[in-house]
Amino acid sequence: MELLALRTFEAVVEEGGILAASRKLNTVQSNVTNRIRRLEEELGTELFFRSGRGVELAPAGRVLLGYARKMLLLERQTTAAVREAGDSAGELRIGAMETFTALYLPAALRDLRAACPALELRVHTDTSANLVDKVLSHKLDCAFVAGPVIHPQLAFDELVVEELVQVFAPGTDPVQTPLILFREGCAYRARALAWQRAQGHALTDAMEFGTLEGILGCVSVGLGWTLMPRRIVAQSAHAATLQLSAVPAEIGRVPTGMIHLRDGAPTRALATLAEAVAAQHRPRRTDVG
Repeated sequence: MELLALRTFEAVVEEGGILAASRKLNTVQSNVTNRIRRLEEELGTELFFRSGRGVELAPAGRVLLGYARKMLLLERQTTAAVREAGDSAGELRIGAMETFTALYLPAALRDLRAACPALELRVHTDTSANLVDKVLSHKLDCAFVAGPVIHPQLAFDELVVEELVQVFAPGTDPVQTPLILFREGCAYRARALAWQRAQGHALTDAMEFGTLEGILGCVSVGLGWTLMPRRIVAQSAHAATLQLSAVPAEIGRVPTGMIHLRDGAPTRALATLAEAVAAQHRPRRTDVG
Protein backbone atom coordinates (compact mmCIF):
# COMPACT_ATOMS: atom_id res chain seq x y z
CA MET A 1 0.00 0.00 0.00
CA GLU A 2 1.66 3.21 -1.17
CA LEU A 3 1.71 6.32 0.96
CA LEU A 4 0.97 8.39 -2.12
CA ALA A 5 -2.27 6.46 -2.60
CA LEU A 6 -3.23 7.02 1.06
CA ARG A 7 -2.40 10.72 0.78
CA THR A 8 -4.60 10.93 -2.32
CA PHE A 9 -7.41 9.06 -0.56
CA GLU A 10 -7.24 11.46 2.40
CA ALA A 11 -7.33 14.46 0.05
CA VAL A 12 -10.45 13.17 -1.72
CA VAL A 13 -12.18 12.75 1.66
CA GLU A 14 -11.16 16.17 2.99
CA GLU A 15 -11.88 18.05 -0.24
CA GLY A 16 -15.12 16.20 -0.97
CA GLY A 17 -14.35 15.10 -4.51
CA ILE A 18 -11.85 14.10 -7.18
CA LEU A 19 -11.54 17.52 -8.82
CA ALA A 20 -10.96 19.41 -5.58
CA ALA A 21 -8.44 16.78 -4.47
CA SER A 22 -6.53 17.07 -7.74
CA ARG A 23 -6.24 20.82 -7.22
CA LYS A 24 -5.00 20.37 -3.67
CA LEU A 25 -2.43 17.80 -4.78
CA ASN A 26 -1.47 19.86 -7.85
CA THR A 27 -2.12 16.99 -10.25
CA VAL A 28 -4.66 16.03 -12.91
CA GLN A 29 -7.97 14.33 -12.15
CA SER A 30 -7.01 11.16 -13.96
CA ASN A 31 -4.07 10.62 -11.60
CA VAL A 32 -6.34 10.91 -8.57
CA THR A 33 -8.93 8.59 -10.11
CA ASN A 34 -6.31 5.98 -11.03
CA ARG A 35 -4.72 6.03 -7.56
CA ILE A 36 -8.09 5.52 -5.87
CA ARG A 37 -8.99 2.74 -8.31
CA ARG A 38 -5.70 0.92 -7.71
CA LEU A 39 -6.16 1.28 -3.94
CA GLU A 40 -9.64 -0.24 -4.19
CA GLU A 41 -8.31 -3.09 -6.32
CA GLU A 42 -5.54 -3.74 -3.81
CA LEU A 43 -7.98 -3.82 -0.90
CA GLY A 44 -10.68 -5.64 -2.84
CA THR A 45 -13.50 -3.28 -1.90
CA GLU A 46 -15.09 0.03 -2.82
CA LEU A 47 -13.94 2.98 -0.75
CA PHE A 48 -16.44 5.52 -2.11
CA PHE A 49 -20.00 5.68 -3.35
CA ARG A 50 -19.97 7.71 -6.58
CA SER A 51 -22.75 10.11 -7.49
CA GLY A 52 -23.28 13.07 -9.76
CA ARG A 53 -22.66 15.40 -6.83
CA GLY A 54 -19.32 13.91 -5.87
CA VAL A 55 -18.21 11.03 -3.67
CA GLU A 56 -19.26 9.70 -0.28
CA LEU A 57 -17.27 7.38 1.94
CA ALA A 58 -18.35 3.74 1.89
CA PRO A 59 -18.14 1.75 5.15
CA ALA A 60 -14.77 0.33 4.12
CA GLY A 61 -13.57 3.84 3.33
CA ARG A 62 -14.49 5.05 6.82
CA VAL A 63 -12.41 2.25 8.32
CA LEU A 64 -9.46 3.00 6.03
CA LEU A 65 -9.55 6.74 6.79
CA GLY A 66 -8.59 6.26 10.44
CA TYR A 67 -5.70 3.96 9.58
CA ALA A 68 -4.59 6.16 6.67
CA ARG A 69 -4.32 9.20 8.91
CA LYS A 70 -2.31 7.25 11.48
CA MET A 71 0.06 5.97 8.79
CA LEU A 72 0.52 9.42 7.26
CA LEU A 73 1.11 10.89 10.72
CA LEU A 74 3.76 8.26 11.37
CA GLU A 75 5.39 9.12 8.05
CA ARG A 76 5.56 12.81 9.00
CA GLN A 77 6.88 12.00 12.45
CA THR A 78 9.53 9.69 11.00
CA THR A 79 10.62 12.29 8.49
CA ALA A 80 10.73 15.01 11.13
CA ALA A 81 12.71 12.85 13.58
CA VAL A 82 15.28 11.87 10.96
CA ARG A 83 15.67 15.41 9.68
CA GLU A 84 15.79 16.84 13.17
CA ALA A 85 18.86 14.74 13.83
CA GLY A 86 20.52 16.88 11.18
CA ASP A 87 19.28 20.41 10.58
CA SER A 88 15.75 20.48 12.07
CA ALA A 89 14.11 20.56 8.67
CA GLY A 90 10.60 19.44 7.79
CA GLU A 91 7.13 20.90 8.32
CA LEU A 92 5.30 21.88 11.49
CA ARG A 93 1.56 22.59 11.30
CA ILE A 94 0.53 24.86 14.16
CA GLY A 95 -2.96 25.88 15.24
CA ALA A 96 -3.88 28.74 17.56
CA MET A 97 -6.80 30.80 18.80
CA GLU A 98 -6.89 34.30 17.37
CA THR A 99 -6.26 35.87 20.79
CA PHE A 100 -3.28 33.61 21.37
CA THR A 101 -1.96 34.38 17.90
CA ALA A 102 -2.07 38.09 18.64
CA LEU A 103 -0.44 37.82 22.08
CA TYR A 104 2.22 35.15 21.84
CA LEU A 105 2.68 33.52 18.46
CA PRO A 106 4.81 36.10 16.58
CA ALA A 107 7.60 36.11 19.18
CA ALA A 108 7.36 32.34 19.66
CA LEU A 109 7.63 31.70 15.93
CA ARG A 110 10.59 34.06 15.76
CA ASP A 111 12.40 32.03 18.42
CA LEU A 112 11.46 28.76 16.74
CA ARG A 113 12.74 30.05 13.40
CA ALA A 114 16.02 31.03 15.01
CA ALA A 115 16.42 27.57 16.59
CA CYS A 116 15.23 25.62 13.53
CA PRO A 117 15.86 27.82 10.45
CA ALA A 118 15.11 25.06 7.94
CA LEU A 119 11.74 24.19 9.49
CA GLU A 120 8.74 25.04 7.31
CA LEU A 121 5.93 26.52 9.41
CA ARG A 122 2.20 26.37 8.67
CA VAL A 123 -0.14 28.37 10.94
CA HIS A 124 -3.92 27.98 11.15
CA THR A 125 -6.21 30.07 13.38
CA ASP A 126 -9.58 28.79 14.63
CA THR A 127 -11.70 28.30 17.74
CA SER A 128 -10.46 26.02 20.51
CA ALA A 129 -13.08 23.38 19.71
CA ASN A 130 -12.16 23.23 16.04
CA LEU A 131 -8.45 23.16 16.81
CA VAL A 132 -8.93 20.16 19.11
CA ASP A 133 -10.74 18.34 16.29
CA LYS A 134 -7.97 19.16 13.81
CA VAL A 135 -5.25 17.80 16.09
CA LEU A 136 -7.27 14.64 16.72
CA SER A 137 -7.75 14.13 12.96
CA HIS A 138 -4.00 14.65 12.33
CA LYS A 139 -4.53 17.86 10.36
CA LEU A 140 -2.40 19.83 12.84
CA ASP A 141 0.73 18.75 14.72
CA CYS A 142 -0.08 20.95 17.70
CA ALA A 143 -2.42 23.74 18.71
CA PHE A 144 -2.65 26.44 21.37
CA VAL A 145 -6.09 26.38 22.98
CA ALA A 146 -7.95 27.46 26.09
CA GLY A 147 -8.12 24.65 28.60
CA PRO A 148 -8.20 22.60 30.49
CA VAL A 149 -8.35 19.93 27.79
CA ILE A 150 -8.99 16.41 29.04
CA HIS A 151 -8.92 13.77 26.31
CA PRO A 152 -7.36 10.28 26.31
CA GLN A 153 -5.57 10.91 23.00
CA LEU A 154 -4.31 14.41 23.77
CA ALA A 155 -1.63 15.86 26.00
CA PHE A 156 -2.31 19.37 27.32
CA ASP A 157 0.77 21.31 28.40
CA GLU A 158 -0.37 24.39 30.32
CA LEU A 159 1.85 27.35 29.48
CA VAL A 160 0.04 30.49 30.65
CA VAL A 161 -3.07 31.49 32.58
CA GLU A 162 -5.05 34.27 30.93
CA GLU A 163 -7.18 36.72 32.90
CA LEU A 164 -10.51 37.44 31.22
CA VAL A 165 -12.17 40.75 32.07
CA GLN A 166 -15.51 42.25 31.22
CA VAL A 167 -15.03 44.93 28.57
CA PHE A 168 -17.49 47.72 27.78
CA ALA A 169 -17.61 51.39 26.75
CA PRO A 170 -17.46 54.01 29.52
CA GLY A 171 -20.90 55.32 30.35
CA THR A 172 -22.71 52.19 29.19
CA ASP A 173 -24.36 49.54 31.36
CA PRO A 174 -23.37 46.02 30.21
CA VAL A 175 -26.57 44.64 31.75
CA GLN A 176 -28.56 46.63 29.19
CA THR A 177 -26.44 45.86 26.12
CA PRO A 178 -25.95 42.67 24.10
CA LEU A 179 -22.96 40.39 24.32
CA ILE A 180 -20.45 40.54 21.46
CA LEU A 181 -18.37 37.43 20.97
CA PHE A 182 -16.61 34.99 18.68
CA ARG A 183 -18.47 32.25 16.82
CA GLU A 184 -19.48 28.87 18.26
CA GLY A 185 -16.53 26.80 19.49
CA CYS A 186 -14.67 29.66 21.19
CA ALA A 187 -13.78 28.81 24.79
CA TYR A 188 -14.28 32.43 25.89
CA ARG A 189 -17.79 32.35 24.42
CA ALA A 190 -18.99 29.71 26.89
CA ARG A 191 -17.58 31.67 29.82
CA ALA A 192 -19.14 34.91 28.58
CA LEU A 193 -22.55 33.28 28.26
CA ALA A 194 -22.22 31.81 31.77
CA TRP A 195 -21.31 35.25 33.17
CA GLN A 196 -24.20 36.83 31.28
CA ARG A 197 -26.66 34.39 32.87
CA ALA A 198 -25.12 34.82 36.33
CA GLN A 199 -25.46 38.59 36.17
CA GLY A 200 -29.07 38.47 35.04
CA HIS A 201 -28.49 40.62 31.98
CA ALA A 202 -31.62 42.18 30.55
CA LEU A 203 -30.49 41.32 27.01
CA THR A 204 -29.60 37.70 26.36
CA ASP A 205 -29.03 37.99 22.63
CA ALA A 206 -25.52 38.14 21.17
CA MET A 207 -23.69 39.44 18.14
CA GLU A 208 -20.93 37.38 16.53
CA PHE A 209 -17.76 38.71 14.90
CA GLY A 210 -14.78 36.90 13.43
CA THR A 211 -11.97 39.25 14.49
CA LEU A 212 -10.62 40.72 17.70
CA GLU A 213 -10.59 44.28 16.45
CA GLY A 214 -14.13 43.91 15.10
CA ILE A 215 -15.36 42.90 18.54
CA LEU A 216 -13.42 45.53 20.47
CA GLY A 217 -14.28 48.23 17.94
CA CYS A 218 -18.01 47.62 18.35
CA VAL A 219 -17.68 47.45 22.12
CA SER A 220 -15.76 50.76 22.14
CA VAL A 221 -18.71 52.61 20.55
CA GLY A 222 -21.22 51.16 23.01
CA LEU A 223 -22.85 48.47 20.87
CA GLY A 224 -22.32 45.79 23.49
CA TRP A 225 -19.87 44.16 25.90
CA THR A 226 -17.51 41.19 25.80
CA LEU A 227 -15.11 39.05 27.82
CA MET A 228 -11.53 39.27 26.61
CA PRO A 229 -8.01 38.68 27.97
CA ARG A 230 -6.80 41.76 29.81
CA ARG A 231 -3.56 41.75 27.82
CA ILE A 232 -5.43 41.75 24.51
CA VAL A 233 -7.42 44.82 25.51
CA ALA A 234 -4.29 46.61 26.73
CA GLN A 235 -2.57 46.30 23.34
CA SER A 236 -5.68 47.10 21.27
CA ALA A 237 -5.99 50.32 19.29
CA HIS A 238 -9.29 50.83 21.16
CA ALA A 239 -7.77 50.52 24.66
CA ALA A 240 -8.27 54.20 25.54
CA THR A 241 -12.02 53.98 24.85
CA LEU A 242 -12.70 50.79 26.81
CA GLN A 243 -13.53 50.15 30.45
CA LEU A 244 -12.57 46.92 32.22
CA SER A 245 -14.18 45.13 35.13
CA ALA A 246 -12.86 42.03 36.91
CA VAL A 247 -14.93 38.83 36.96
CA PRO A 248 -14.84 35.89 39.40
CA ALA A 249 -11.84 33.58 39.07
CA GLU A 250 -13.96 30.63 37.94
CA ILE A 251 -14.93 32.72 34.92
CA GLY A 252 -11.84 34.85 34.43
CA ARG A 253 -8.88 32.50 34.94
CA VAL A 254 -8.28 30.46 31.79
CA PRO A 255 -5.41 27.95 31.60
CA THR A 256 -4.01 28.07 28.10
CA GLY A 257 -1.50 25.74 26.53
CA MET A 258 -0.36 23.43 23.78
CA ILE A 259 -2.20 20.25 22.80
CA HIS A 260 -0.64 17.42 20.80
CA LEU A 261 -1.26 13.73 20.36
CA ARG A 262 -0.07 11.59 23.27
CA ASP A 263 1.35 8.92 20.96
CA GLY A 264 3.16 11.47 18.80
CA ALA A 265 6.93 11.45 18.73
CA PRO A 266 8.34 14.34 20.83
CA THR A 267 10.39 16.78 18.77
CA ARG A 268 12.74 19.60 19.60
CA ALA A 269 10.57 21.94 17.53
CA LEU A 270 7.52 21.42 19.77
CA ALA A 271 9.60 21.79 22.91
CA THR A 272 11.21 24.99 21.59
CA LEU A 273 7.84 26.46 20.63
CA ALA A 274 6.29 25.69 24.03
CA GLU A 275 9.26 27.17 25.88
CA ALA A 276 9.17 30.32 23.75
CA VAL A 277 5.53 30.86 24.73
CA ALA A 278 6.07 30.17 28.42
CA ALA A 279 9.06 32.52 28.53
CA GLN A 280 6.89 35.45 27.43
CA HIS A 281 4.66 35.07 30.48
CA ARG A 282 7.40 34.85 33.10
CA PRO A 283 8.12 37.98 35.16
CA ARG A 284 11.23 39.71 33.93
CA ARG A 285 14.14 39.64 36.36
CA THR A 286 15.83 42.91 37.16
CA ASP A 287 19.34 43.31 38.45
CA VAL A 288 19.80 45.03 41.79
CA GLY A 289 23.03 46.95 41.97
